[in-house]
Amino acid sequence: MHLPAQVLSDAVAADATRPALTYYDDNPDGTGERIEISRRVLRTWVAKAANALQEGLDVQPGSVVLVDLPAPHWRLAYWALAVWSVGATLTVDTHEGADVLVTTDPDSELAEDCDEVVAVALPALSRHFGAELRSGVMDEAAELSSYADDFVAWDEVDPQDTALVTFGSRVTYADLLEGLAPLPTGGRSLVTTRDRGTFVRVVLQMLATDGSAVLVDGPLPADDDPRLTAEGVTFRAVPDAGGPG
Repeated sequence: MHLPAQVLSDAVAADATRPALTYYDDNPDGTGERIEISRRVLRTWVAKAANALQEGLDVQPGSVVLVDLPAPHWRLAYWALAVWSVGATLTVDTHEGADVLVTTDPDSELAEDCDEVVAVALPALSRHFGAELRSGVMDEAAELSSYADDFVAWDEVDPQDTALVTFGSRVTYADLLEGLAPLPTGGRSLVTTRDRGTFVRVVLQMLATDGSAVLVDGPLPADDDPRLTAEGVTFRAVPDAGGPG
């Protein structure tokens, strides 16, 4: 059984420069940006976020981190992998109590119930959150770069600990890759699901099968969308673009 941190490490060792995630923002009110992240760069984002959680926010096994970011966004992917690198519990259920909240809305009611809050600006080139933050809220865009590019967990992950809470269900670390629809080994998969729990598991599965993903955030792309050919997409993973955000 491979834990998430080992899955990412193995993917980087196999081919560090291969794209892991290619993200398109097709939302009508979005940026229209295309972002490509190699496996090495993804590992760096994960390491910085994991160090921020472990060193800056005192997250450890047993801690619960609510990542309230949209799927299928690339920032949700690295924050999920960061939580799992520390060995904590990731929840994407907004009604679930949490020690830390990672969110685009640091002034929401959710933030009032969390001990620590990380404010995330979604655009790739953001250098600060873009609005005044109350004291104690971490500005991811301004502060994450100060954390190290490598991560070493202070505690070992227990495979029977809860890794993910989604729709009230609890998934252990041992079962994160179980019960999922198969992905082609080495394939380039289109991912459009807005179900955050499904999304984070599919990203992990994609890394575990030596694959890569094209994330389209917005309307479901047509079969003849020329970008799918240009990106080398060979498979549609979780084709339903609907579901909870």
